[in-house]
Amino acid sequence: MIHERIVLPRTGVTITTYLNENSAVEPTRKFPLVLICPGGGYLHRVPREGEPVAQRLLVSGIQAVIVHYSCQPAVWPQALHEIGEAMAYCRAHAEEWHADPHKMAIMGFSAGGHAAASLGTCWHTLEEGDACRPDAMILSYPVITSGEYRHHNSFVRLLGDQFEEKLDEVSLEKRVSDKTPPTFLWHTWEDRVVPVENSLLFAWALRKQGIPCEMHIYQKGPHGAALCNNETHQGDLSRVLPHCQNWIEMAVRWLKEL
Repeated sequence: MIHERIVLPRTGVTITTYLNENSAVEPTRKFPLVLICPGGGYLHRVPREGEPVAQRLLVSGIQAVIVHYSCQPAVWPQALHEIGEAMAYCRAHAEEWHADPHKMAIMGFSAGGHAAASLGTCWHTLEEGDACRPDAMILSYPVITSGEYRHHNSFVRLLGDQFEEKLDEVSLEKRVSDKTPPTFLWHTWEDRVVPVENSLLFAWALRKQGIPCEMHIYQKGPHGAALCNNETHQGDLSRVLPHCQNWIEMAVRWLKEL
């Protein structure tokens, strides 16, 4: 496994790689790659949505990279620029990393889902252009809307003094266009922190644009369950949800079949 921390030159953001080396078994094989944005309400990045997820992807035949994007006191659009540079860097190193440059997805959890979906809906506004376009998005209980069903604190931290001025700009169901990539969504109906309407609004926006989408809504389960197993409960056993644990298997299958 190629496991290293890399500081990128333009924004200074750090990424951590979890990469199959693949040299002995099948030297010419190209793996899909997923760039992971852990959640944390734009306050911090929670560990349970980082390394355990990367390791799970790795054993499923997917190269994984975690992007340690900036949180409070950084404000919009700093994280977007960092994640854009990270995606472009991954694509530039696709051959070296045994990755398929045409199967590079962005994955995000909660507020990290907002960060990921910001790239998916706004990549064409960044200086990296096509190099930072994700080929797919995998969004887990994402923060999407800044409207009625918003997770208020995420937007307070993301926008800072720009809250009133920029609030509508970061409501991502309004940013979906024909440039938005295919998307995999999952959420729980019972989520009381980030309401399921966030995923529903995004799915409806994708539908109106004709963008392919797969969505799974589980009835039971709290917010922030990550892999929904003992590896990621982080002291809260309510996050161990056997009925939700198949979400990552379905996401991996969906990505490989794109």
